[in-house]
Amino acid sequence: MQDLITTAWANRELLKDSKYTDAIHEVIAALDKGELRVAEPDGRKWKVNEWVKQAILMYFGIQKMQTWDVPPFEFYDKMLLKKNYKDIGVRAVPHAVARYGAYLAPNVVLMPSYVNIGAYVGEGTMVDTWATVGSCAQVGKNVHLSGGVGIGGVLEPLQASPVIIEDGCFLGSRSIVVEGVIVEKEAVLGANVVLTQSTKIIDVSGSIPIEGKGRVPARSVVIPGSYAKKFPAGEYHVNCALIIGKRKASTDLKTSLNDALRDFKISV
Repeated sequence: MQDLITTAWANRELLKDSKYTDAIHEVIAALDKGELRVAEPDGRKWKVNEWVKQAILMYFGIQKMQTWDVPPFEFYDKMLLKKNYKDIGVRAVPHAVARYGAYLAPNVVLMPSYVNIGAYVGEGTMVDTWATVGSCAQVGKNVHLSGGVGIGGVLEPLQASPVIIEDGCFLGSRSIVVEGVIVEKEAVLGANVVLTQSTKIIDVSGSIPIEGKGRVPARSVVIPGSYAKKFPAGEYHVNCALIIGKRKASTDLKTSLNDALRDFKISV
């Protein structure tokens, strides 16, 4: 399939040939079943499968618009939705929506939420009310995405890594992770933490601050913060994220956000 996809990507005229469109449909079906992933672990790093992204983008091009009537609602779109939740072992609460081509592992729970094409959601993960999992985002096992969490999607540029939330993480209400940021295993994000590639992530748990960007270290407990920055018009405070410590070994992986933060006498 990979050769057919990359060849068609270089010459879209080939999409008039069913051999190439069939390959695109096979890729989307494999994504839907978890047999393919947009990104996958490669040792301690993550490998992006650019050709899978190419297939998703071409799938948008070959799909036809159609109308769905779900009285009293009507929808007009070209992308199919997932079905057979009982068979795949997923609990989907009305009005949870997941697009065909997104993988949901057994024991995933979808509260009223949205999961886009190309996303991967691991076993036992909770996608809470009004949380969104963007296209191609990779969410691990036993993750809790609290109410209103926004996980960004990255289809383009092709080589860019999608947002990755590794196993056992807990993301507090209204936290946002975008632009390919990686949240490593068992990290806890407090409510309203916003992480982009340019957001400073400052470890303030030791005697001196340690600054990073684009990656939250494993088992970190993170809260919103700010730092002073000078501009031509004066000095203002810019948002950042503060690492205030690590989850303790005694903390159960399914602990609530409040329990994890209580260790550090932080109320969020």
